[in-house]
Amino acid sequence: MAAEDANDLRRALEKNEIIPYFQPLVELRTGLLSGFEVLARWQHPVRGLIPPTEFIPLAEDTGLNGQLTGNLLRSVFASAKNIPDHLTLSVNISLTQLTDFSLPKHIAAAAAQASFPLNRLILEITESALASNTEHAYRIATELKEQGSRLALDDFGTGYSSLRHLQSLPFDELKIDASFVRSMGHTRDSRKIAAAIVGLGNSLSLTTVAEGVENQTIADMLLWLGCDLGQGWLYGRAVPPEQLPDVLAARMEPPPVPAEHRSPIANSTLPLRLEALPTQRLAQLNAIYDGVPVGLCFIDRNLRYVSVNRRLAEMHHLPVSAHLGRYVSEVMPTVFPLCEPYLLRALNGEASNNLEICYPDPNPLNEKRTHLISFQPARDEADEVIGVSVSVVDITRRKKAEQALAESEDHYRHTVELNPQVPWTADPDGMILDASQRWESLTGLTIQESLGTGWIRALHPDDIAPTSRAWEEARHTGDPLDVLYRVLRVDGTWRWMRARAAPRRGKDGEIIRWYGTVEDVDDQKQAEQALRQSEARLQAVFDAAPIGIVIADAPDGRVVMSNPRAEEILRSSAVSATVIDDYCKESIMSIVPEAIATTAPNAKPNGDHPLASALMGGKSIGPTEYLRFHSDGSSAWISLTAAPVIDSDGKVSGGVVAIQDIDEDKREMQRLSDLNTVLKIKLETTRSK
Repeated sequence: MAAEDANDLRRALEKNEIIPYFQPLVELRTGLLSGFEVLARWQHPVRGLIPPTEFIPLAEDTGLNGQLTGNLLRSVFASAKNIPDHLTLSVNISLTQLTDFSLPKHIAAAAAQASFPLNRLILEITESALASNTEHAYRIATELKEQGSRLALDDFGTGYSSLRHLQSLPFDELKIDASFVRSMGHTRDSRKIAAAIVGLGNSLSLTTVAEGVENQTIADMLLWLGCDLGQGWLYGRAVPPEQLPDVLAARMEPPPVPAEHRSPIANSTLPLRLEALPTQRLAQLNAIYDGVPVGLCFIDRNLRYVSVNRRLAEMHHLPVSAHLGRYVSEVMPTVFPLCEPYLLRALNGEASNNLEICYPDPNPLNEKRTHLISFQPARDEADEVIGVSVSVVDITRRKKAEQALAESEDHYRHTVELNPQVPWTADPDGMILDASQRWESLTGLTIQESLGTGWIRALHPDDIAPTSRAWEEARHTGDPLDVLYRVLRVDGTWRWMRARAAPRRGKDGEIIRWYGTVEDVDDQKQAEQALRQSEARLQAVFDAAPIGIVIADAPDGRVVMSNPRAEEILRSSAVSATVIDDYCKESIMSIVPEAIATTAPNAKPNGDHPLASALMGGKSIGPTEYLRFHSDGSSAWISLTAAPVIDSDGKVSGGVVAIQDIDEDKREMQRLSDLNTVLKIKLETTRSK
């Protein structure tokens, strides 16, 4: 070593040309800043920035290593005043320093001078430093740990790797050398070594740190493996103290990762694999594997069973051991031809999900079973397919239930189609949700066209407004709907329809659905209209008849209808009387029996009621003459004729009474009779003389 180089280094230490650079350490899960690794740089006035690989060995050979460390730590602790308290600082300890028993004292003094808590300091020790002088190194490392600093084993796997170091020293972190990390993307062995180191660190509850992370793909692989922290050019190069504010501002919040920089793992399966560390995930997955009611297995690229859970073994009626290491075609010869195409697709990276495969169950009954099977490619951390994950769900009972339901629905559909009514449903706002296909055959509007408010297009223009008002009022009040309207049929004719609906209410009384029917009532409307016309004509004849007519019900004889002529003859409303025979009673009781015998030879004796006789006897009675006395004291002769109304089954359903005013004729005949009597008397008198 040239003397001028040593003198140059002494001069650099005196002028504080050895300065700390800070490289970010980032949490892989969140992208947040965890701390910094401190890297020494020699800012040479002539040669520029000199890396530590050139001047650290010189400092060790010349005995200047202790001074260099002291100067560097003082600069680091001074710069830490601008670094948030939750961030850590990692500093490398060289081989020579681990033989210096005064090292812990110097570190503690520098930290105390700057009021820097040692629990934020991580001291990185290489494996080679531990191997050269194990006893001294262990003693110094233990003292450093006891005074509050944390320890990290640096460049694990590149030096004299020994698990004894991890067992004997209280390390907090395990660092993966950058040489393994940088080659993970293209070297399978590097990925496996990195995975082994991460797994070792996790099993020992050590924080794992990956050096040399240069792209997002590598970061995703490390995250998938369970690595905790990363450092490298992806997160930033080492910067001098004056640039720390910029790094802190950029890294205190997790930066968004551009989609083009994300690996397929990050885009698809990564979030599902971050619930725990790999060892915890393995234990969790083993518990799930055997605990779920779903058949699961893993098949390698040679189509052999690698693992099988108990549920799938039960489905195959074989023990788990009868599957492991054997080909699928050997274990399930009848099923393999059905599954082979999907297995090969999965090995090519194409997933096949929710496939229904039906085959005879290999049990004594040999009954058909239906399984829902998914074939998912299983990928490693580099996204290479290493096998197929298969899930199997026995849906035999569900398929039978679906078949029974389909048959039931088919029966119901045919029943609905044969029903002359059109069932429909609507939401609380009155939007039609569903209707029978019969509506389409009736109106020509498809069900899709009729949903919501589309059904209104089938209505007669004059009926749209009243129908809409009735529907709105029913929805507002919750009362049942009952409305008539006309619809245009596919044959171009208008038909009267009757829509009825009632609400279904929830537990709080709110309307949650309307259920209704539409019924073709056009024939009924036509019949009602014809009946009204017939009734109108009959009423006209009834009112124009020259005789009085009174109609009564059977069997009590109560009057239900009378024409004006009857009321004119009776001088009162026939309907207001209890029964038509009341008039007869009143008349007969007002006439003495002698008068009836002499002046009304055809009159019936008291108690003989023509209408009652017609209703009870079922035959016509009359004509019967009565002398009716009115309320003003006058009297008039009337004639009553009664006839029963016989319905289609031969029963008497009522009676009709015809009333004639015979008073004038009756009195004229009486006058003539009296005159005849007088003449006879005179004639007899003349003859006697």
